[in-house]
Amino acid sequence: MGVAKPGIKVAALCGSLRKASNHRGLIRSAVEICKESIPGMQIEHVEVSPLPMINTDLEEEGGKFPAAVEELRRKILRADSYLFASPEYNYSIAPPLKNAIDWASRAPNVWADKAAAIVSAGGNFGGGRAQYHLRQTGVYLDLHFINKPELFIYAFQPPAKFDADGNLIDAEVKERLKQVLLSLQKFTLRLRGQC
Repeated sequence: MGVAKPGIKVAALCGSLRKASNHRGLIRSAVEICKESIPGMQIEHVEVSPLPMINTDLEEEGGKFPAAVEELRRKILRADSYLFASPEYNYSIAPPLKNAIDWASRAPNVWADKAAAIVSAGGNFGGGRAQYHLRQTGVYLDLHFINKPELFIYAFQPPAKFDADGNLIDAEVKERLKQVLLSLQKFTLRLRGQC
């Protein structure tokens, strides 16, 4: 009988605010995959839509932030690792995701020294440019991204990868997403010295 892996809490952030977004669908699918086949790994979708646009005038004396920002920072701090579902906007990170990243990086930076993974869906490069830009941002944040496998989904090429509600329906892509999650689990445990 195998030894159970320690529990891992993953905070998942989506760069798209649209309810039927493929990126929200990727997070929903990741949650399902963990429940069905990755024991000890739990994903919480951390909503970024309530956050005000970053503005240091909103910070109060003593390091207090607006309530929605405080809640985001608590969830990020409690997580063992992160899953970013990042659409590509103009070769870069989507503004809602960048806004969340920036709020959580205000001193003290709550992202630091944890594992992360990125998944994306899009046009001819599947969101790859946003992923690479997010990796650059992660250097300053002291995030440790998994290197492999990468998941760039060519969302608009047949066969259909998502339904009209943004749900992931492609079995091959679901398996690739599972491999990303398993890699994130292994890397998180390694960083915690538990593998």
